[in-house]
Amino acid sequence: MSSLIRHVTIDCADPHALATWWAQVLGGSLGDDDFPGDPAAVLTTATAALLFIRVDDRKSVKNRVHLDLQPDDRTRDDEVERVLSLGATLQGDHRRADGTGWVTLYDPEGNEFCVERSAAERTES
Repeated sequence: MSSLIRHVTIDCADPHALATWWAQVLGGSLGDDDFPGDPAAVLTTATAALLFIRVDDRKSVKNRVHLDLQPDDRTRDDEVERVLSLGATLQGDHRRADGTGWVTLYDPEGNEFCVERSAAERTES
């Protein structure tokens, strides 16, 4: 017998605000019992559940685990622009001239995540 992953947990200063931001990015929704000021918030998407937990410590080093996003209905570059417009910041651009590569970004609390090529872009090359 094995275990299943129930949530990916993200430590943060404001669980509701960060979960709401990620809901915009991922097209998910928060639970009906998640409210501003709560110590935790759960974001459910079509493919994952993210649990945001309030911690008092500020982020000070690179994440040991991060999310890699693959756009579903747009290109990698379009998704990078969309997520930047929602408030992400650029950490590193690893796109190559041949169209491969990824972009590393920070969410509003400084957690790293990457945007990779879409499935359609992967089949083109």
